[in-house]
Amino acid sequence: MSDAVAAGTGRRIGTVGALRRYPVKSMLGEDLSAADVTERGVDGDRRFALLDPRTGKVASAKNPRLWRRLLTLSAATTEDGVRITGPDGAELDPDALVEFVGRPVTLTAEPPPGASLDRADPEEVLHAGPAADVAVHAVGLPAGTFFDHSPLHLLTTATLDRIGELSPRGTVEVQRYRPNVVIRTEGGSGFVENGWIGRDLTVGPRLRLRITVPTPRCAVPTLAHGVLPRDPEALRVPARHNRVEPLAGMGPHPCAGVHARVLVPGRIARGDAVLLH
Repeated sequence: MSDAVAAGTGRRIGTVGALRRYPVKSMLGEDLSAADVTERGVDGDRRFALLDPRTGKVASAKNPRLWRRLLTLSAATTEDGVRITGPDGAELDPDALVEFVGRPVTLTAEPPPGASLDRADPEEVLHAGPAADVAVHAVGLPAGTFFDHSPLHLLTTATLDRIGELSPRGTVEVQRYRPNVVIRTEGGSGFVENGWIGRDLTVGPRLRLRITVPTPRCAVPTLAHGVLPRDPEALRVPARHNRVEPLAGMGPHPCAGVHARVLVPGRIARGDAVLLH
């Protein structure tokens, strides 16, 4: 397929402002200048996860009481796999990792059959705090992956700016929402991604995406991320101003950003044009 066919006709809506991957689920990730994107998402994204041998479930900060400290760890891709470092920058071996999280865990690149994680009700976490023992429910992951729903998560600067405007803090950090691609929008304001559902994007010369659903937000944006402190408003603002129904029957959820699946793989880089079809 030629680049011209892949791009087709479309309206330019912005450029790639940032690229991110997260080598270990629920840990801090890496900034990239360019990346290959396939049907499995950004190369190396969510390649690893921690498994809890007591429950057989994937460790996720969506259950903050048990796993919120994962968001203070950093994961970086290496030739041999992944390097995990603590808040002080020291590398953690498997024993040190277990000691840090306070529970037995196993680092794996092999999603178990029927993999799932526990997701706390974000409204309850807002009310009771991240250390509270609130209700959780199991969420199944797509077969053979550590993704929650889709291989790619997109967020616009228009949405980030709007959340910042509505927040008492006057700002919100992009790291809290853990996108793969930040689109620097040209024109438009507010939660512009809501209007993209079911439409296609071309990113760079070749990558073609289908926008599938709004991204429902869990408690994760409210938690401390590395040196960033807690920020409940990162969830409260979407809860007040952008409650939409991600899927029929789910009911309204606080949303920010969108999920996408890959129609045509391609390599993208910061500054690449983004077209909406």
